[in-house]
Amino acid sequence: MIFNQSEFDLRCEWGDRGVAHLAPISDVVVIVNVLSFFTSVEIATNNGAIIFPYEWKDESALDYAKSLQAQLAGDRTSKDSYSLSPASLIQIPSETKLVLPSPNGSSLTLRTGKIPTLAGCLRNCEAVAQFAQKYGSKIAVIPAGERWKDGALRPAFEDLIGAGAILSYLNGSLSPEAEIAVAVFHDFKKDLLAYLKKCSSGKELIARGFESDVEIAAAFNMSNCVPLFIKNVYVKQFMSS
Repeated sequence: MIFNQSEFDLRCEWGDRGVAHLAPISDVVVIVNVLSFFTSVEIATNNGAIIFPYEWKDESALDYAKSLQAQLAGDRTSKDSYSLSPASLIQIPSETKLVLPSPNGSSLTLRTGKIPTLAGCLRNCEAVAQFAQKYGSKIAVIPAGERWKDGALRPAFEDLIGAGAILSYLNGSLSPEAEIAVAVFHDFKKDLLAYLKKCSSGKELIARGFESDVEIAAAFNMSNCVPLFIKNVYVKQFMSS
């Protein structure tokens, strides 16, 4: 009871443990990963693609994709396949079925059980917030974070910003954890792209040649596409403008 923030409408906690503590007592879960999983999901579903989250990029992922007659996302460095690079998905055709492995966004999605689950990023933060409140007042916002090489959670600046952006559009009482996320968002929103390029995750992507992915992810509130996880897939829902 201590860690589930149950006395507040709007809750915020990191990663796997956040899902475990908050999802069971929430009406809806919003998972936030800005660089790059949920930005990729937003772009792909906005184009009409169907995204199957999968936790591991191994032989089992290929078998899973084959069982669905779906494509399997390739390595980010491959220029000839879809991947976790948002830029690779800009032109993905409608109705494309794509298995998208991820140790963060996918794994958290697959841990929310029967609780309605939405994919949040900076691009769709207001639309996601509005859609989440259709399910009820008890809302869990989960910044996914990244992983250190040993698999431990690395709280990520960009996901805290994204969580705060979504929470800033929600109505209800904020837990202290949610309140600090909102405060951080307001402090940094004046120049999101510059800060995303300077944070650790952004610098890593730029060093690997993916500066365009950072720029795509920083496009604030420009989409009304809300990816909803239902029957093992993310599909698009829309909020009216």
